[in-house]
Amino acid sequence: MRVERARYFLAAVETGSFRSAAARCRISQPSLGQQIALLEEELDVVLLTRSRTGVRPTPAGQALLEPMARLVAAQDAVHGAAMEARGSYHGSVRVGGVSVTVEMLVAPVVGRVREQHPGLRFSVREGASADVEAAVLAGDLDLAVITAPAEPPAPGIRRVPLFDAPVGVHVRPDHPLAGRAQLHWRDLETWPIVTMRPGTVLWDLMRRRLPDADVVIEAMSARTVQVMVRQGAGVGVLARFGPVADDPDLAWIPLHDADDVGICLAERADSRPSRSALIVRRLLRARADELATA
Repeated sequence: MRVERARYFLAAVETGSFRSAAARCRISQPSLGQQIALLEEELDVVLLTRSRTGVRPTPAGQALLEPMARLVAAQDAVHGAAMEARGSYHGSVRVGGVSVTVEMLVAPVVGRVREQHPGLRFSVREGASADVEAAVLAGDLDLAVITAPAEPPAPGIRRVPLFDAPVGVHVRPDHPLAGRAQLHWRDLETWPIVTMRPGTVLWDLMRRRLPDADVVIEAMSARTVQVMVRQGAGVGVLARFGPVADDPDLAWIPLHDADDVGICLAERADSRPSRSALIVRRLLRARADELATA
């Protein structure tokens, strides 16, 4: 029996659809369906029931889940041991993130992956926390680094805390607030504000404390917020990752009464990460530790 067919079957069960399973396995949906059909023919048993809402295992398929998972795990272990023996690793991993986590966590990890594991393929998708988390649940991404929303994760998603980022204000050195050691939300009520777009965790946090804030720029990235503040558009409300940069054009002042923004890994709760995903996960956690202790 071809082990890849077992892998396709497990992916279909875990994601609940051929489309998501095909995306996870990086093959076309018709090919995945054909391979699972061949597996059913080979075993002489119906493994999945198909409906408009997706697929689910038959009683026979349910009984074979654990043996199939052991078979796939054994193949992964053999391949991993062989690759370690020759000092290299080949695989693929798909990572999602919001703009600031892609810039501060994922991008440095890409460089480390290229250096330490040149045979490992790496792809990145940037989007809102809810969007990349949904992609993880659907199997389109292996994991994501997000700013944790206030709402609990969807069933099937596990969030692993990495660190908390303090919220503060970027201003130009000539701004009246620039000399302050710290600020409160009420100090921003009369100033034009530059911050992240609606739908982000930071936007929701700010709107809860400043419902009538004069938001003049709704940016797609933290870098855009900083550029706009340098040009005099307003004061920038952002979370801070790592140490305060020595920037002669901007001052950063902490917001004393602002809640921190939680940074976390989002991954599927009901499936075992691939070896390549575990490698990238370890590097992401190491990068997060660097930022948390800087």
